[in-house]
Amino acid sequence: MSKVRTDLIAALDIGSSKMCCLIARAEDGGGLRVLGAGQHRSRGIRGGLVVDMDAAEESLRAAVDAAEGVAGERIDRVVVNVAGGQTASENVEVEMPINGHGVTETEMRRILDYARHHNAAPERSLIHAIPVGYTVDAADGIRDPRGMFGDKLGVAMHLISAAAGPVRNLVTVVERAHLDIEARVFSGYASGLACLVEDETELGVTCIDMGGGTTSIAVFVENQLVHTACLPVGGTHVTNDIARALSTPLAQAERVKTLYGSAQHASADDREILKVPLVGEEDEDATNPIPRSVLVQVIQPRVEETFELVRAELETSGFDKLAGRRVVLTGGGSQLEGVRDLAELVLDKQVRLGRPLGLRGTADAASGPAFSTCAGLLRYAVLNADTAVTAQAEAPGGRLARLGQWLRTHF
Repeated sequence: MSKVRTDLIAALDIGSSKMCCLIARAEDGGGLRVLGAGQHRSRGIRGGLVVDMDAAEESLRAAVDAAEGVAGERIDRVVVNVAGGQTASENVEVEMPINGHGVTETEMRRILDYARHHNAAPERSLIHAIPVGYTVDAADGIRDPRGMFGDKLGVAMHLISAAAGPVRNLVTVVERAHLDIEARVFSGYASGLACLVEDETELGVTCIDMGGGTTSIAVFVENQLVHTACLPVGGTHVTNDIARALSTPLAQAERVKTLYGSAQHASADDREILKVPLVGEEDEDATNPIPRSVLVQVIQPRVEETFELVRAELETSGFDKLAGRRVVLTGGGSQLEGVRDLAELVLDKQVRLGRPLGLRGTADAASGPAFSTCAGLLRYAVLNADTAVTAQAEAPGGRLARLGQWLRTHF
C-alpha cells in the first residue's frame, strides 16, 4: 500500500437477495474500522442484473441511509461490486521494444495502457486490468521491472470485463441515489480480498462466493488473481426449488431453508417432521407436515449442481490443477449446513468456510460470510488508494467523466 487513506470509505454490495452498505475508515497498518453498516432486502435485481430501476434505487437508498444513520456520517461516493452482466476473464501477454534503455514509469504506463485496451470491444466494459507479471527480454517472473535494462518489455495482464449495457444500468441506479462510483470490483475478487490469507493466495486457492443470484469464482496463484468466472445460480434458486416442491410461499421457503435446510442427509432426517405452510391458504394453521429428509432431497441436487458447474469451469479454463487443492467458500449460501462437506466431495479439494478478516467495529450480524463481498470492497479501496481517482474518472458516468463531457461539448 503506497498511500494510506484517512478519508471515509463506503462500500455498496448490490446483490440479488440483499443490498449491504459498509462505511469505514482506514487505520494504521492497513486495518479497517467499520463505523456503520446497513442492509436491506434487494428488489429490482435478478441474477446480478438490474431488472427494475425504481425498485433497485429504493433498496439501495434504504441500505445507504441505514449505514449513514449508524455511522453518523454522510457519503457521496462508493465502491460497488459487479456480479452479473456476462462477465468474462482473459489473460493477455503483450510486448514493446525499449531498445536497451532502462524501464521507466513512462514505459510502464505505455505497456499497461496498451495491454488494458488489447482487443477492446465497444460492447464490453472493462472492470479490471491487473498486471500478473512482467518480462524483460528472456527473464520472466518479474514483479517490478523499473530500472531494468533490455530490448523488450512484456507484461501478462488479467482482464475482467462485462457487457456494457448491464454495467451502465448498475451505474445509473447508483447515480440516481446521488452517489458517485469510486471503483467497480468483481464480486469474487472482492470476496477473495476479504477472506483469504497470504499463504493461500501464494500457494494457490479458489474462492467461491455463493450469493443469492450468482456464484462467483476467483482463482489466486502466487498472490495474483489469474482467473474469474460468474455462474448464474445461487441461493435464490434453492429457495425457489423449495417453494415449488413444497407448495409454500417464497418467504416461508427461505425461512425453512435457513432454519432446517441441509445439503447432505443425516440419519435423523426421516424422524424429524417439519410443518410447512401452504401457499394461498387463508388458515394459518393449514400446514403440510413433511420429514426433513424431503427438504434435503430438494436442496442437495441444486447445491451439487452448483459445485459441478464450478468444477467444469475450472477444468475448462485449465486452472483446476494450477489453483492447487485449496478452496474457500463464502457468501450467504455457504452457511447452509452440509455445504462444506458436499463441496469437498464434488470438487475433490480441501475446503474451509471464509468470513471477512481484519475488520474492526463490526457487529456480529455484519461480520459473517454474507458480508464478504462488501468487506472486500473496503479492502480494495485501501489497497488501491492511488488509483481511486483514475477509477472514478474511467467509470461510465463518473464525476470526472461528466466534467470531461461538458468541456468537450462547450469548448
